Amino acid sequence: MKLNADVGEGFGVWSMGDDATLMPHIDMANVACGGHASDPLTMRQTVRLAKQYGVSVGAHPSYPDIAGFGRRPLPLAHSEAALHMLAQIGALATIASAEGVTIDYVKPHGALYNRMMDDLELMAELMTAVARSQFNIPLMILGTAEHQTHLKLADRLGVSLLFEAFADRRYTPDGRLQSRDIEASVYHDPQQIMDQAEQIISQQQIVSSDGSRIKIPVDALCVHGDNQESIEIVKSLRALF
Repeated sequence: MKLNADVGEGFGVWSMGDDATLMPHIDMANVACGGHASDPLTMRQTVRLAKQYGVSVGAHPSYPDIAGFGRRPLPLAHSEAALHMLAQIGALATIASAEGVTIDYVKPHGALYNRMMDDLELMAELMTAVARSQFNIPLMILGTAEHQTHLKLADRLGVSLLFEAFADRRYTPDGRLQSRDIEASVYHDPQQIMDQAEQIISQQQIVSSDGSRIKIPVDALCVHGDNQESIEIVKSLRALF
């Protein structure tokens, strides 16, 4: 299992998170590529940092919504959402190529990610776009009890999948992420995060908001490192692998 984290989410003079401190402790870097955050200089800086520590680089595209940090679902046709995704992957891939780095996977961000998990037609559109592009790289999605359906769809459309789980997010009884708009959806207590991570790693299951236990496939564990406390948690998680 790998540790992945969202990075490169600054923009211009504004910065978010301490990527330089976080990067040595992760395996996969989900790099923002202009939809919800980042700009060419930030992308280059983040790619260089990932290269320095031998971290795999993935594109982290979103709805085109910098003002809402990509967390607002936009009323775009599925085909248009897929086109925005490809444009962002292309931007990051070009910058990474100039640094001698390849893009290894794509993980949608925020509202695009959540809507993809709720809408099989959108998921299929994104899969098709990736499969038909020059990239044809794995698509990272949430590991749920419905993973066999997702695997069959991916196989039919010609794209491979990576499944991820979250150490610091509450899950709903159907195995999806509870909305950030609901209180206590994001865990901040280090012990709570570590307990969930250990359960995911050792048993490949999570305990949902109603106490039910759900088996999920997991290739990567997503962690957040946007403050010093969370970076210490990442270091502790690293010790579990």
